Amino acid sequence: MPHAIAVGVDGSPTSLAAAHWAAQEAQRRGTGLSVVRAWHRPARPAPYVPSHRTEHDWAELTLAEAVRSVRSAHPGLRITERLVREATVAALVAAAADADMLVLGSLGLGPVGGFVTGSVSQRVVARSAHPVVLVRAGRSAADEHLPAVDGIAPEEIPGTPYREVVLGLHIGHPCDELIEFAFDTARRRGTGLRVIHAVRTPLRPTPGPSVPLRLAAPEAPASDPQPPARAPADVKGILTAVLRPWRERYPTVPVTETVTEGRAAATLVHAARDAGLLVVGRRRNGHGIGAHAGPVVHAVLHHVGCPVAVVPHD
Repeated sequence: MPHAIAVGVDGSPTSLAAAHWAAQEAQRRGTGLSVVRAWHRPARPAPYVPSHRTEHDWAELTLAEAVRSVRSAHPGLRITERLVREATVAALVAAAADADMLVLGSLGLGPVGGFVTGSVSQRVVARSAHPVVLVRAGRSAADEHLPAVDGIAPEEIPGTPYREVVLGLHIGHPCDELIEFAFDTARRRGTGLRVIHAVRTPLRPTPGPSVPLRLAAPEAPASDPQPPARAPADVKGILTAVLRPWRERYPTVPVTETVTEGRAAATLVHAARDAGLLVVGRRRNGHGIGAHAGPVVHAVLHHVGCPVAVVPHD
């Protein structure tokens, strides 16, 4: 596909940051970039549109500005502009279906320095058939790399090593799509992959029940009994076995395996503090109104500062 990366823009600084991240990813993959701007004629004038412009004119202008900015920073990149008259969520889900990856910006930073996602991005993540990456405002190319050593000029930062990719993996659902995405992303960046599995903390004689979180999976119904917790040592052996064929397929990717007790969301938020990208999975549960991303995905999107890739899987 000539344009394997798509990005949604809306004229905000956050979407512009997403557009530049998407352009860098397209260059890493040797593909083109599709910049998508959705618009529709609302029942009443939108407050963000200048009074002397129509909704269409404003959408056209903001799309052109985003493309101009990306072309200036990435002059050799193939870019396609797409102005789509359709509801935003539907337009972005369709754009994701036509690409290998969709990139979106967050709405801003919360008090803990993470994503504050809006209803649009949450619904797109829940319904997309392909991976969706969310990029927070203020993200720059330098943030993709480890801190430069003394004596390295700012323009030389791209030559410094990339930060590692972190993968949250539930060994009960070790899907190929999720693992392959993480390994391939780490390979393209020439960096390491840290794979994390959170072991459910065993119940202890303390007041109140312990409610476990499962990585990238919807919560089980109350009538569905939880399986007994495995010891971390046993889980580590299973994790090693799951990753063995992928290590052989991607021999140049250094892999670190981590098994820890605790809640999955909190474990991943902590692990992603110094990461270049966090990769999590989402169980496919339909593409309609009732589709949801799951509790762990929801939590990391709100509390992780680095870009987060949500990969749908069966």
